[in-house]
Amino acid sequence: MGDFEFPRQFPRRQDSEFLAARFESHRPRLHAVAHRMLGSSAEADDAVQEAWVRLSRTDSEKVENLAGWLTTVVGRVCLDMLRSRTSRAEEPLDLGAPVQAAAPGPEQDALLADSVGAALLVVLETLTPAERLAFVLHDLFAVPFEEIASIVGRTPTAARQLASRARRRVRGAPAPDGNPARQRVVADAFLAAVREGDFEALVKVLDPDVVARSGDTVTAGAAAVASGATSFSHFAGLAWPALVDGVTGIALLVDGRPVRTLAFTFVGDRIAAIDIVTEAEQVALLDVQLV
Repeated sequence: MGDFEFPRQFPRRQDSEFLAARFESHRPRLHAVAHRMLGSSAEADDAVQEAWVRLSRTDSEKVENLAGWLTTVVGRVCLDMLRSRTSRAEEPLDLGAPVQAAAPGPEQDALLADSVGAALLVVLETLTPAERLAFVLHDLFAVPFEEIASIVGRTPTAARQLASRARRRVRGAPAPDGNPARQRVVADAFLAAVREGDFEALVKVLDPDVVARSGDTVTAGAAAVASGATSFSHFAGLAWPALVDGVTGIALLVDGRPVRTLAFTFVGDRIAAIDIVTEAEQVALLDVQLV
């Protein structure tokens, strides 16, 4: 009889243990990447675990750069998770201790990366998923644009532009406004403008780079978001100021029951992000309190 060989789908115990040990050595960095991408330690754990599942199903001997391969996998998993979110309730911000970032090349970018903390997670919420991934992977973890491009399905030049656009917004963003009374004034002005179909008034209360998210649809820019809001002015009579899971926002009521919610993220005295929930089963899970 010839020498017995274990089939590839059933690796020897020592090989499995060696692979697990190698993965564990990368776990802290992978968790840091996922945490910055998702803003939640629990979701970061899920993303890292998915990376392990995919690695265990892969012929690791063909992976030349395990660190790069795992970072790419975690990046793709996080991108899918960001794109699939449908409500702010599914986007928890874990404002714990800042995660140490790898130093990128340019000195200016390194200073930006070293200064990140919990507040950055709030600013990152105003970015599109692709912008967020490009900024986090490159500026905070020094991943080359060639690798980022393969994750987002674009050219390296386009990936570089995504990170550049995100970097400008992060640098230029003032501290997010945490004053509930001030937020309520801005939200009321938004609602009044929607009711009147006043495009110009809407633009004034929106950040120029505002992002509106509804399911898998993302609308960016004050003009585009204002245009979309005015098109729903005929529903404005059903809209009321509300707290949506504790976040300043608006709720549309039918027969006294919320059927749609808008939750706002504020930067300064403007709305920087709007998370819209329209699915009945998702709205039912939210804590909606009229103001």
